[in-house]
Amino acid sequence: MNNFQYQRATAVSDIVGKSTYVAGGTNLIDLLKYNLSSAETLIDLNALADYHQITETQHGVNLGALATNADTAYHPIIENRYPLLSKAILAGASAQIRNMATNGGNLLQRTRCYYFYDAHAPCNKRVPGSGCSAISGYNRNMAILGTSENCIAVFPSDMSVALAALDGAVHITGIDGERTIAFDQFHRLPADTPEIDNNLLPGEFITSISLPVKGFEKNYSYLKIRDRSSYAFALISVATAFELEGDIIKDARIALGGVAHKPWRLKDAEEFLTGKTTSRENFAAAAEMILKGAVGFEHNAFKIELAKKAIIRNCMMALDPTTQLPGAQPSA
Repeated sequence: MNNFQYQRATAVSDIVGKSTYVAGGTNLIDLLKYNLSSAETLIDLNALADYHQITETQHGVNLGALATNADTAYHPIIENRYPLLSKAILAGASAQIRNMATNGGNLLQRTRCYYFYDAHAPCNKRVPGSGCSAISGYNRNMAILGTSENCIAVFPSDMSVALAALDGAVHITGIDGERTIAFDQFHRLPADTPEIDNNLLPGEFITSISLPVKGFEKNYSYLKIRDRSSYAFALISVATAFELEGDIIKDARIALGGVAHKPWRLKDAEEFLTGKTTSRENFAAAAEMILKGAVGFEHNAFKIELAKKAIIRNCMMALDPTTQLPGAQPSA
């Protein structure tokens, strides 16, 4: 780890235009230890009280960037109005990490690709132009959608999958003032620049994340399929939310994690479901649409069919959220 200066910010003016911030530090400290990130001055944001708040607004709910994942997941507003988000957050990491990790930091975490963390392996995310070791290496956990010849890493956040399904927005401030990015435009696919994870500009930082009024509190489900039952990243995750009128779907949201360089959502599939009945056949057709064009590699081709089955299962679970209780079975 390189030496750095430490500064505790007491006002926004202390951080605008600066490049390296720390809040919970649950990913950043790892990056510093592995020499994957460096800082001349590390600026601690935790004294900025305004950004710790979770508040209802005229247009929905505002999640402070410095509110912890645990405080967000267990907040009464989130549990009652946006239970999909609460479930997704609680599926991630461990209780200890959720107690430290912040909402803004969750959006900014780097991939957990093995080769990204291995200084001896070529990695275009770490050293642009050096190559992608995962393509011909061990790629069990890697992407099957939105990949490029430069990178097949996946974005690891559970929280972000739910935020994508809920049509969240990211609020940002920087040298040129404030701006807002729709959540589905915040993270990037690798293309020719896999080293760039998101559309933050240099010197900008996240102040909050907003959610619209509609929270799909009656019909939702978050399913995370992983190699072990806790503290593991998703092979496939699915966030599903429905607005129903009887057995007719009035609005549908389906977002996937563990499959791409960003949370994956195909609005064409959601539009296909709108107006249709809640049947396995319709969910299976939507799953085929979402996975169209998916490409597997030597060790992860199984994820294509797994993702389709996970979508169908999660859609059925969303019809009755009580199926998400331990030991429950999906609706027939």
